[in-house]
Amino acid sequence: MMKRFLLILAMLAAPVSPLGAVNPDEVLDDPVLEARAREVSQGLRCVVCRGENIDESNADMARDMRLLVRERLLEGDTNQQVMDYIVERYGEYVLMKPTTEGANKLLWAAGPALFLLALVMAGVYLKDRARAAAAQGEKLSEEEEARLRELLDG
Repeated sequence: MMKRFLLILAMLAAPVSPLGAVNPDEVLDDPVLEARAREVSQGLRCVVCRGENIDESNADMARDMRLLVRERLLEGDTNQQVMDYIVERYGEYVLMKPTTEGANKLLWAAGPALFLLALVMAGVYLKDRARAAAAQGEKLSEEEEARLRELLDG
């Protein structure tokens, strides 16, 4: 019974396992180069899956990118040269950790800036609300009370 349970569990986990993403025909013979390829692949986003790196993705596009990484490494490129080549070819979107240069500075600064703006707006709102609550607690002047009685007695 336990063997059957473990077999079912393994079969359910197999489709989501990242171990099956890199096909055996993609693996390089040189273990050092293969380790470098895996390292580079971990930093590149699959343009089809978007949430996975190319090492974990089973998409055909990810496979093409993995093969391209391995091809560039076999040609003697450094890890950084491979990353630069892929970014040049597919755009900066493929980086799992985008850079903080150029137009990205605006994107990196937008989150904290909007948070600070929200804090200021919340402070102004709460201050106005407290002022309005304090104004409601004030008594009417004698003239206002007389006018109110006149209207109510009508």
